[in-house]
Amino acid sequence: MSTRTTPQPDGTPCWAELSVPDLDAARRFYGALFGWDWQIGPAETGFYSQALVEGRPAVALNGYRPDPDAPVQWLTFLAAADATATAQRAVAAGAHLLAGPMDVMDAGAMAVLRDPAGAVVALWQAGTSIGAEVVDEHGSLAWSEHMSDRPSAAREFYPALFGLDLQDISAPGFDYTTLVRGEEPVAGIGGGSERPEWALYLAVADTDAVVARAQDLGATLHLDPEDSPYGRLAGITGPFGERFWVMGPVTEDGAAAATAG
Repeated sequence: MSTRTTPQPDGTPCWAELSVPDLDAARRFYGALFGWDWQIGPAETGFYSQALVEGRPAVALNGYRPDPDAPVQWLTFLAAADATATAQRAVAAGAHLLAGPMDVMDAGAMAVLRDPAGAVVALWQAGTSIGAEVVDEHGSLAWSEHMSDRPSAAREFYPALFGLDLQDISAPGFDYTTLVRGEEPVAGIGGGSERPEWALYLAVADTDAVVARAQDLGATLHLDPEDSPYGRLAGITGPFGERFWVMGPVTEDGAAAATAG
């Protein structure tokens, strides 16, 4: 397993949570889809529900919704050694502070921002919780990316905020840059999306099987399964209108096409 016990470097996606109007329904859907077990907090946490992969926290569901009319969407957390100082720099660089900075009991500290391109993202300063303790395994975080129609604003904002470099991997019809620390890509920034968001990709063992299961559970697709140089991708819209993506191994046909190419 790809596990972690220490905090991620600044700017690295380290956690994701989904605030939902119905925790029971969300646990039924996602538990059936990914085979997650649950670690459910006490009433004072709103029964905060951490999804466990092989006993380790992967992502979470949250029943607290400060704005019940806001769209339901997955929230990506970026690691920050000092959430308060990072939030202050973010605001000075053009972000809008939506919540915090605030302590989350002894688990850590957080802040929620709308970045200069309009995408909502959170900061996480580790306390007793580092965020995800397992990644790149079935049902855990695989990749996160900022998508908007103003990627240039994001490409100015995030490297300056976290001391990251940019690597342009664009191609015809594909406007995309990775955020890099050293030689390690940590996240992406893409253009061409009219809906600013941080897109969440969850690793799966079999993309097509997960898509079929999601549809059986009542979900719909916003991206049909397709092979890519990075894996077989699909976009799923969950029971509350939330979007997320899954990423698994390419099919034999896709692998053969890549080899031939």
